[in-house]
Amino acid sequence: MTTREPTRSTGWVPFALVALIVIPAVAGSLRLVEVFGGPHLIPANPRISASPAPVVVHIVCAVGYAVLGALQFSAALRRRRPGWHRVAGRVVVVLGLAVAFSALWMTLFYPRQPGTGELAYVFRLAFGSSMAAGIVLGFTAIRRGDVARHRAWMTRAYALALGAGTQVFTQGIGGAVFGTGELTTDLALGAGWGVNLAVAEYVIRRHRGRRRNGVAVEVGAPGPGGGHPPATGCGSRDTSTTTGPAGSVTSRWHTRATARRASPDSSRTRRSCTGCSPRSATSASP
Repeated sequence: MTTREPTRSTGWVPFALVALIVIPAVAGSLRLVEVFGGPHLIPANPRISASPAPVVVHIVCAVGYAVLGALQFSAALRRRRPGWHRVAGRVVVVLGLAVAFSALWMTLFYPRQPGTGELAYVFRLAFGSSMAAGIVLGFTAIRRGDVARHRAWMTRAYALALGAGTQVFTQGIGGAVFGTGELTTDLALGAGWGVNLAVAEYVIRRHRGRRRNGVAVEVGAPGPGGGHPPATGCGSRDTSTTTGPAGSVTSRWHTRATARRASPDSSRTRRSCTGCSPRSATSASP
């Protein structure tokens, strides 16, 4: 059961995330056609011809991670199919780590990409490592039952993975405004990752603010062991969980529910929800 106040629909988010990676996905697919002996439809890259395996892993896993990861942001899908969300999440972790480590491998062992300099090299190492760290931290957080930290770290990692989609725009705008050059290209690449991280942090902090205010929270959300906390009919629960002394998972009530019970009109609240306490059932009788 869910308890939520009116809020703007976010069902469009997965579609927008997938749309962002369309151009990199098409370019990567054309590169795969070239690697497997097809026609050269995009400019040749000698680095890839010398060692194609990391590129194949990176492209295939990146497309899968981007599409499957976008579906993880669907609140409706999480509510209706929590089992699917958990299974898909494990696949996303594997794909994401493959994307991050293959990117780091290419950065370290491939010859430097023409038109880029030392700054781009540093950016790739830093953001590739940050993506891998974010996935690991997100996975360990959900194993501890810390849903809020899990969402935050996985959102940051996914934002970094979509850097190639944003870089299509930052490089295009940077080239049009400042011209082409090594420094311009490096800064445009870094701006793509930076913009995505800034958006991710905004989303994370906005979600935390809503939870503190009791807006758009789920009741009976799945816990780390696959079960659901008992749903109650009065007030709303914070979906973040804490582990008790014996490993039990508990949920914290929002202060809004407490204030409602303490208000002068609390008897009306108790009568509208007979499942909160034994006394409320008797008070609801004529």
